[in-house]
Amino acid sequence: MGRLFWKIFLTIFLAQVATTAAVSTLFWFMVPNHGFPPPNPPGMTAPDTQSGRPPPPPARMPPHEIPLLPIGIGLLASLAFAFLLARHLSKPILGLRAAFKEVARGNFDVRLTADMGKRRDELADLGRDFDSTAKQLKLLLDSQRRLLHHVSHEVRSPLARMQLAIDLARQQPEKTQAAIERIERESGRIDGLMEELLTLSRLEARAYGNLEDEVDIEELVSEIIEDARFEAEAKGCRVELAARLDEMTIKGRADLLHRAIENVIRNAVRHTFNSTRIDVVVARSEDMLVIHIDDEGSGMPESALGAMFEPFVRFHENRGNDGYGLGLAITREVIEAHRGTIRATNRESGGLRMEIHLPMASRAGVD
Repeated sequence: MGRLFWKIFLTIFLAQVATTAAVSTLFWFMVPNHGFPPPNPPGMTAPDTQSGRPPPPPARMPPHEIPLLPIGIGLLASLAFAFLLARHLSKPILGLRAAFKEVARGNFDVRLTADMGKRRDELADLGRDFDSTAKQLKLLLDSQRRLLHHVSHEVRSPLARMQLAIDLARQQPEKTQAAIERIERESGRIDGLMEELLTLSRLEARAYGNLEDEVDIEELVSEIIEDARFEAEAKGCRVELAARLDEMTIKGRADLLHRAIENVIRNAVRHTFNSTRIDVVVARSEDMLVIHIDDEGSGMPESALGAMFEPFVRFHENRGNDGYGLGLAITREVIEAHRGTIRATNRESGGLRMEIHLPMASRAGVD
């Protein structure tokens, strides 16, 4: 038993003893002939004060015996009750302490809900909160491990090619210029990876600054489409915009939204089939602004539609192998920072639809 148990036990026991003593004292004074003058014996009248005779001595009453047996039984019952109640209150707290020690050792699989049984009090709520916290910590730790694994994998290949280029320049001086160009390309790839990682890290840490600027989505999307059309023309594709609103203003940061929506449209251009069309539709659904980006590519496996927004997730067999798999992860963080949602679905006619929902300016806000 820990210190907490004995503190609770002594507190409950002393409270019960004090209550018992107070009630016993009250009954002691309420019993006749204890604490009050005895009444006149039966058959006797009050003393005659005029004759000067002294009053007769009071009749002796038998002494009041202390009820040792009931007091002893009460103390034993108080001990048992205090023990059980103290154990009931301290057990989940001691379990929580042990669980925190396990988490400190790196074990994030420990859970308390099962040990709480059928409790429905604040201690049970605390146990459930602990389980939720431990689960979230495990997810974050696993995510960090995956991130380190993916970063090391992504950096290893460019570094290996740079080392080969250096060796080639040493062995064949006439190819030094080609080796320098290779080193420049590979260092640029590493720099781009680091930039995207820093952006994703800042977004996950919610370090994106003020999101209260007025942003005209139609103007922003039109600018993105103009840039995307240059890439689409190389594949014989077209990018078409259909706007169904007179006013499409939301609150946020234009640069972040520009990058997020551009990632989606450029992915659609990159993975659609040649000589097809990408449709971008901006419309309103109640108090939400909705953006649809439809391509005519090969689509995605249904099981992969949710995972495609995770960092470093790429599906080479269906969506190509360009980039580092961070673009859609950044897009999701930006959209969620603006209190919006993004999801991907396969179109019945073929291809992929990316659907973005953003709150209109009247209800947009930031925590």
